[in-house]
Amino acid sequence: MYVCLCKGLTEADVEQVALRCSPTAEELLSALGLDDDYCCGRCVEAADELLHYALRARERSTVPTPAAQPLV
Repeated sequence: MYVCLCKGLTEADVEQVALRCSPTAEELLSALGLDDDYCCGRCVEAADELLHYALRARERSTVPTPAAQPLV
């Protein structure tokens, strides 16, 4: 899903930033380039939701996945 139409950013873009660092809402907006004059600011209003996406991605990446079991 797109989270910023001005920049063409998706939830996956937000998650990728979160996997590289442990951002605050301000750091996340800056890393995504949403703090410049070329962005309308609607997505900035949803900074907490964007941070939620980012933190959720970090949690999923640290949860160990079960080893594949051979089919018998």
